Amino acid sequence: MGKTSLLAPFLFFSLLISSVRGGDPYRFFTWNITYGDIWPLGVKQQGILINGQFPGPQIEAVTNDNIIINVFNSLPEPFLLSWNGIQQRRNSWEDGVYGTNCPIPPRRNFTYVLQVKDQIGSYFYFPSLAFHKAAGGFGGFRILSRPLIPVPFPPPAGDHTLLIGDWYKANHTVLKYILDSGRNLPFPDGVLINGRGWNGNYFTVDQGKTYRFRISNVGLATSLNIRFQGHTMKLVEVEGSHTLQNTYSSLDVHLGQSYSVLVTANQPPRDYYIVVSTRFTSTVLTTTAILHYSNSFGKPVNPLPWGPTIQIDWSLNQARSVRWNLSASGPRPNPQGSYHYGLVNTTRTIRLANSAPIINGKQRYAVNSVSFIPADTPLKLADFYKISNVFSLGSIPYNPTFGGGYLQTSVMAANFREYVEIIFENYEDTVQSWHIDGYSFWVVGMDGGQWTAASRKSYNLRDTVNRCTVQVYPKGWTAIYMPLDNVGMWNVRSENWARQYLGQQFYLRVYSPANSWRDEYPIPRNALLCGRAAGRRTRPL
Repeated sequence: MGKTSLLAPFLFFSLLISSVRGGDPYRFFTWNITYGDIWPLGVKQQGILINGQFPGPQIEAVTNDNIIINVFNSLPEPFLLSWNGIQQRRNSWEDGVYGTNCPIPPRRNFTYVLQVKDQIGSYFYFPSLAFHKAAGGFGGFRILSRPLIPVPFPPPAGDHTLLIGDWYKANHTVLKYILDSGRNLPFPDGVLINGRGWNGNYFTVDQGKTYRFRISNVGLATSLNIRFQGHTMKLVEVEGSHTLQNTYSSLDVHLGQSYSVLVTANQPPRDYYIVVSTRFTSTVLTTTAILHYSNSFGKPVNPLPWGPTIQIDWSLNQARSVRWNLSASGPRPNPQGSYHYGLVNTTRTIRLANSAPIINGKQRYAVNSVSFIPADTPLKLADFYKISNVFSLGSIPYNPTFGGGYLQTSVMAANFREYVEIIFENYEDTVQSWHIDGYSFWVVGMDGGQWTAASRKSYNLRDTVNRCTVQVYPKGWTAIYMPLDNVGMWNVRSENWARQYLGQQFYLRVYSPANSWRDEYPIPRNALLCGRAAGRRTRPL
């Protein structure tokens, strides 16, 4: 092999990451995606493994770190990873959903190059294509504060991730077939903690010390409640925001949401249950892990601690109690409350109503009556290369129509630096959970009944929490304020994965006419091109 061929990979890699901020540290990961046998509920299944692990390896970073993840797809089908809550500042090219990225073909690799710009907190990653999420492929993603930035609590003695979620015994291909056939999924078969069922995980603690637990609901269908037998939880962080440190005996975690709590091992030395159970379901599924005192000589004692089941008002009141810690620093050394979100005039109101229409004889789900269908080309690529007839701006209305559902590749137009009010309206009998890629937002209000302009009188315009995933209770509404400060093509979706798969999503195109690197990074040199973008050039090396 000659010198030129030896240098080529290094030259390519240095050029690949050249658009990422060079002054901040780099963290490198190499992941191999495979199928493998797993038994999370005692039944053999085909799971998605990352480097042989289920769940996948945890990503740990510090604010502003550059993350380089080389993903090899050893599945016999296309694959994509997305990063729930990672804002991808100016960089929707790396978001990892089909509206922005071509899938990684079998036996190929793709290197994600992203920066956790101005972020802290607890998040997770997951596979975004073909109902792969039901097979695994997810893992924790934590972003620590920089050493000189004060954190509003003493360093914990340990830091644990709890990936909780409902689970099916059927393989993801069977579940996908059910949905493709126009039918509803059955009720889940169980609940997992870090990929395992009853008492499958032990967390060892020393008496008298305090530990941090980062809790993410990575499930498909149900809200969950968590509690630590004999212990309380002090809430300290929600999806990148330090919170007022309220104490809870049990905590609701809705689909796609992440929370951080502190638990102090202040009880007599023995083992205690960590209990996770479903919420708002007629049949309650439950699972446990073990909180093990290092000086323990006793097993956990029944009964399991009580948890709420169908009580909506209880959950609503708890959600309203989650507040922003205005005196704490965020990713930068200034108080989180120094940006007065409630004093900025909104420029537009967008109302979004979910529904469950039958279209062409099949069950679908919709937003403002539009049930999303993927295009033959990722929308971001079609927009960049100006490929016509892939999508149309304005293909989803800004307000509910309450008409019959229809299929459309729905994209909503928005302008850079707008400040929008979004109202999620839920006229159905089930709790909804919504996520917006590329952003965090202020949850200014939520209640039962129908939203009206008079509902604004109840908004919290002082210290509501800033987050990226929010619940909407049955027959209720949730209002958020969001500055459109991140140019790109961004997925707005249900975190109920069957609803997302069958159309309860759309894309928000945040546009800047400046066409400047100041507003958005250029297309990556290694971008995969597919559909009608195949054969085009990205940027010359």
